[in-house]
Amino acid sequence: MTAPHPAVERAQALIDFERHGQAAELLAQHLAEVPDDLRAWVKLGYCQLNMEQPEPALHASDEALKLAPEDFGALILRAQALTRLPGRGWREAEPVLRDAVRVDPGHWYGHAMLADAVSRMSLVRYAQANNLTELPERGLDVVVREATELAAEALRLGPEEVYAHEVASQIAGFARDTEAVDRHDRALLRLDPTHAEALARQTRKAAQAPGVKAAEAADLYATGLAAAPDSAELQRGLDQATYRMLRGVRWLALLCVGLAGAMMDLFAVEGEVQRELPLPLGQRLWYLVPMTAIWLLGCLLRYRRRRAGVRLNVRSLIRRHVWSRIVLGQAAWAMLCALLIAQVPWAERPLPQVLFWAGLVPTFATIWFDRPNKR
Repeated sequence: MTAPHPAVERAQALIDFERHGQAAELLAQHLAEVPDDLRAWVKLGYCQLNMEQPEPALHASDEALKLAPEDFGALILRAQALTRLPGRGWREAEPVLRDAVRVDPGHWYGHAMLADAVSRMSLVRYAQANNLTELPERGLDVVVREATELAAEALRLGPEEVYAHEVASQIAGFARDTEAVDRHDRALLRLDPTHAEALARQTRKAAQAPGVKAAEAADLYATGLAAAPDSAELQRGLDQATYRMLRGVRWLALLCVGLAGAMMDLFAVEGEVQRELPLPLGQRLWYLVPMTAIWLLGCLLRYRRRRAGVRLNVRSLIRRHVWSRIVLGQAAWAMLCALLIAQVPWAERPLPQVLFWAGLVPTFATIWFDRPNKR
């Protein structure tokens, strides 16, 4: 094999430091003098892909393939450039990738990328043939069978490669094979603990398991976000879990309203004598003890045990989410009614009864009304 030109070696050093623009300039200058340097054309194309320039990258692959029509690197470059071009994409990339696999059947990447292309195009052709606007929940394992076999071969050739597991997981998702998706996700997180998509799926699975409460789910999502802070899916899950936590605050306020009503004997019970009004000061002040315990144990201590990310997200969600502010406003209104019932020395019961229902009914009704907002 001919040793690479010094200019190509310098360009590779720049590529290693992700200085693709400088590497592309150096390679372009070199190719102006030596236009038959195959490796220079391929490296130039990959630099252009990394700079989001698929059209020039496609041209570079064409030049490389003129020099060596069956060069594996040039074929993969052409396929990658095609997938990023509107109107061409995976449809035109599929035959190129089949050529790449034929040229080098022992390379894992060719099988992985071909599996990616075949799975996508198989679903497109299936939908077009059956005039479908949405894919069915079942029966797609047969449609993506060839892609599944290609992905399995890619994993056999490259068992420690992230992209091979990503493609296999995607195809298993198309086939609704949850066990396979879970298996590939675990492998991805073993290879890359910060893999955003696998981390989001595994976190969602743990957070939605039976018996997991909102606070526990919020901690799980916050842990995931600490590893993948740019994951929109993890942030969305944390917001949903945080909102579920905030919804629980209203139940504490309603419990306080109920206790205030019981202390005042607001409603007559057959066979029992209602307390005389106004209640003594000591009895009214004693109400503050169970109320404080409810909020201390039910909210403050629970909140303080959460991860820092959850505590920060509570404040952030209140600023961003209208229903979160409504929830807190309703809890505050119910508590105001409870305190007025319990602390004012009422001589008659009609007005405290009005406050009781004013604190209870609107809050209780909207607990059911805003259920869709917690999802």
